[in-house]
Parts: sequence; structure tokens; C-alpha cells
Amino acid sequence: MAQAAAVAKPPAPPRRRRASAAPRRLPYLLIAPAALLMLGFIAYPVLSVFYYSLRDYNPTKPWRNGFAGLDNFTRIFTDDPLFRDTLVFSAKWVFVEVGLQLLFGLALALVVNQTFVGRALGRALVFSPWAVSGVLTSAIWVLLYNSQTGITRYLADMGIGEYGVSWLSDTSTVFPAAVVADLWRGVPFFAILILADLQSVSKDLYEAAEVDGASRFKQFWHITLPHLKDAIILSTLLRAVWEFNNVDLLYTLTGGGPAGTTTTLPLYIANTSVDAHDFGYASALTTVAFVILLFCSTVYLRLSKFGGEK
Repeated sequence: MAQAAAVAKPPAPPRRRRASAAPRRLPYLLIAPAALLMLGFIAYPVLSVFYYSLRDYNPTKPWRNGFAGLDNFTRIFTDDPLFRDTLVFSAKWVFVEVGLQLLFGLALALVVNQTFVGRALGRALVFSPWAVSGVLTSAIWVLLYNSQTGITRYLADMGIGEYGVSWLSDTSTVFPAAVVADLWRGVPFFAILILADLQSVSKDLYEAAEVDGASRFKQFWHITLPHLKDAIILSTLLRAVWEFNNVDLLYTLTGGGPAGTTTTLPLYIANTSVDAHDFGYASALTTVAFVILLFCSTVYLRLSKFGGEK
């Protein structure tokens, strides 16, 4: 009997397994509330957009609401010249803005990475525009471009140009004016990310290059740029997506004008939904924009070999 009891005794290891599994589950339990909130605030709106893109939905005309199938998408590609125009302008806006922001941001990062008197203050001044909100940035530049009290007034006082000229109302100057306004806020983003990566470059590499007689340009081309590859790829991708979705600055500065020349696709979507109350068609436009961004981002990461050898 004692031997039988001894043989039937030890199923204790499963308890140890269950006890050891609890600590492994604890991190997931701790992040579960935040994950559920993010799922609710992100997944629900995205799924709602996909749902309404297949419907005619206008709160001001409820008798027309109903299932539309692919009619909204057919209208986008066959019967909406504004979609093509705004998409072309969006591509132009992203290409110019991201290219210039990267160029000036890289130059600023290289400058403030050097040792000089007042470097901390210089870095703070360089990075401060990034802390300003998009709406406040727009308000600042609206005042600067004001034809009565802004830059053009002071230039006219110096004999450059004429009084009463508004750069934001002229189709030949509105695009450069908007680009400069967004550069002021976007350049620090690149400068911050690139400077952070520059701090990790070993100074021994530059010292060895100097011993070998490499010029400053060769050091930059063969040491600095390869080290910054992933930072540049990631920052340009993030900034391209943000610039494509930029609404606040252009809406405040130009409202998409004059004559629709500065209307991006997201601004067109906002006008279609908010002003025209055509939420079904705006949802279809949003879905198309989402697919375009997803495709371009995937191709860009593949071609740039992000995360590969430097």
C-alpha cells in the first residue's frame, strides 16, 4: 500500500509549469488595456472608412444613402479630374518638401555636431521650430506674408517689389511661399534625427581617414553617409507620409487656392467630407490614398534596402 501511494504521488511538475507561466503572461496583461484602447481608436476608424467607401453617405441627403458597391471608386478613376490634379500636386509637394528638408536638415545636423562656443543655445534655436504646432506655424507665416504688415511691405519700403502684393494670392508665388513656411518647421525634424545618429559615429574612423590622407568630402561620403543610411531612409519615409497628409498648414495658408493650385489629396478629402458632406466618396478617396501610401512605402523600403548592410 505504501509503495502504491508513493507511486501515485508525484504529479507536482505541472503545477510548477503553471506557476512559471504566470510571470510570462504578466507583461501581456499589463499592456492589454493600452493595446485594447489603441485597437479601438485606430482599428475602428480605419474599418469605418472602408465600410463607408462602399456606400453613398451624405447626412444632409439621407434619402440617397445606401449601398454603392464600387461606384465611388469608379467615379474616382473615370469621372473626377480633381483627383488626378490633387494627386499630382501631392506628389510634387512631397518630393520638393522632403528633398529640401533632408538637404537643409543634414547640413544643420553637421553644423551643430561640431564643437563651438554656444553650441547648446545653437541647438536649441535650431530645434525650436519643431516644437511649434502646425496651426501656430501657419498663423505665424500668414502674418509674415500679410500684404500690409508682412515681408512684402518691408521689401517695398526698401524699393524691392510693390506695395500690396500678396504672395499667397498669386499662382506664381504661392507654391514657393508655402514651401518656405513648411521648411521652417520640417527641417528641424531631420536635423534632430540625423544629429542623434551622428553622435554614434566613432571618431576613430575619422582619425584613421585623416592619417590615410582622406579629404573632408571623402570622409563625409565614405564614413558619415553610409552610417546615416538607415536614419535617412526612416526619416524621409516618415516625413513623406506626414507631408502627404499635411492639411493644417496649407488649409490655413491658402485654403487650397488660389484657383485650387495648392490643393493636396488630403485637403481635397477634407473639403469633400466637411464642406460637401459627401462622406461616402471622401471615404473612398481616403481608401485610395491609403493604398497609394502603403504601396509607395513598401517599394521605397525594398529599393532602399532598409536595415541591410551599410
